[in-house]
Amino acid sequence: MVDGVINIWGLVAIIIFYVIIFIIGIVAGRKSKSFGKDANSTDLILAGRNIGPFVGIFTLTATWVGGGYINGTAEYTLSSGLVWCQAPVGYAISLAVGGLVFAGPMRSAGYMTMLDPFQQKYGPVMTALLYIPALLGDLFWSAAILAALGSSLTVVIGLENTISIIVSAVIAVFYTLIGGLYSVAYTDVAQLIMILIGLFLAFPFAMHHPAVSPLEMTSSSWLGSLTENDAGLYLDSGLQLIFGGIPWQVYFQRVLSARTVGQAKWLSIVAGFFCLVCAVPAVMIGAIGASTNWTETAYVDVYNQTTVPSEEYKNILPLVLQYLTPPAVSFIGLGAVSAAVMSSTDSAILSMSSLFSHNVYRPLRKFLCRGKKASELEVVWFMRVAVVVFGAVATVMAIYITSIYALWFLCSDFVYVILFPQLVCVIFLKQANMYGALTGYIIGWILRLGGGEATFNLAAFILYPWYDFENSAQRFPFKTFSMLVSFLSIVIVSLIFHVLFAREILPKRYDFFATCIPKPEEELEDGEEMDGPEKTGLSNLGYNLEEQAKQENNTKL
Repeated sequence: MVDGVINIWGLVAIIIFYVIIFIIGIVAGRKSKSFGKDANSTDLILAGRNIGPFVGIFTLTATWVGGGYINGTAEYTLSSGLVWCQAPVGYAISLAVGGLVFAGPMRSAGYMTMLDPFQQKYGPVMTALLYIPALLGDLFWSAAILAALGSSLTVVIGLENTISIIVSAVIAVFYTLIGGLYSVAYTDVAQLIMILIGLFLAFPFAMHHPAVSPLEMTSSSWLGSLTENDAGLYLDSGLQLIFGGIPWQVYFQRVLSARTVGQAKWLSIVAGFFCLVCAVPAVMIGAIGASTNWTETAYVDVYNQTTVPSEEYKNILPLVLQYLTPPAVSFIGLGAVSAAVMSSTDSAILSMSSLFSHNVYRPLRKFLCRGKKASELEVVWFMRVAVVVFGAVATVMAIYITSIYALWFLCSDFVYVILFPQLVCVIFLKQANMYGALTGYIIGWILRLGGGEATFNLAAFILYPWYDFENSAQRFPFKTFSMLVSFLSIVIVSLIFHVLFAREILPKRYDFFATCIPKPEEELEDGEEMDGPEKTGLSNLGYNLEEQAKQENNTKL
């Protein structure tokens, strides 16, 4: 961009990439039974559980590899150093752990969404509460993705930030309305191919620009460093990314759409490897940005300093594409990132609308209409309305964003503290009940919000050990602490109430939430029988207490 003039050739390149993604989304959407009398929410949410291994690996990899992933990785490599850029490794491990531990039980049970096990075990009220952190995570994530796009298009072709974000969101929302997961999955394939070609083509050109010093000579500026005082924060962030990357509808939507249980497991592991591969060009671009004397580039007309100003760190990827690569390469790289952003946005929007229509609207409608269930056509159309609403909210958030990485990182924060311990317990703890779940939920929110949040200017009202008064920052791994306390609260309170009702210390009529008394099979939502996972150590603990109670009662008799 020069003096506010739009780069026409750059704009043409972006339009071409957008048209490709749009056409793929529309054509793929024709496979979905989402219109007329045959409208089917399973087709819209899970693509009829007919996602094969090739598309499955691509769409699961692309779940994380979007604009926020690429731009955020480059930004943090420049601003804090590679050692602090934990997200690529964290999310890669997260996919592997998800495949090894969670994919099997969830897929074998035949759930439609991540919140289905909560719906069956705790009922609609607790499920609605757990939808809150899931919704916040998806909103933050989609906003970060759109913000990355806006900054990229503004830098390279001069298109106004707000227009870039709105146009991309509208296109993604439109084909998601038509095809659901079919459209999302097949555009993910195109997205990943584009981003691999575009960025792997771009960074070698940038690396050999005359203004760029050899990376090994400037390693101190982009590798970063760790001090002893950072250990708690570093551990906290790493664990958050690994385990906070699991309880996501965008992830489980892919897992649950796999044809078989085995496929659901191994495609998660393979996708984790590809996540690391896709981070390589972004890391290299961040390192190149830190190794460049910017006064030797055309950027000197914008900012006459050897380094990029801190307020432009979030734009380092488009800046490198704009000033350190030939125009043709720059347009291809930017087009790839833009297509990736648009294609990743649809995943988050579909995730939010799927959970809302299936786990919030459907049971609410049943309650308000005195047991009358919503039809498939009604659920499908309500999901479409939700797609538009959530797309609009994410767009507004993206327009007012400051740091791409901060918002991208924050999206797994509340999910880690609140949802992860709940998911572990609902799947692997047979005796988990709403008493424990609600206790853990409340405690988790109090401990997490008590630590403060700089992104929202929320001051800490709980000063954990090693609190840094000078910088108003927590040095204690309080997020992991909050998650663990929430987890223990769920386990302990659930087992206490289970024993109280199992031994009839409390009469069963006082089981107000009706989650300690097994439901008859016909009372389960939609008539589905919940296939519980095999007993783990935690499950056996509660199971043994139940058996012990039975034996004591028999002895008394």
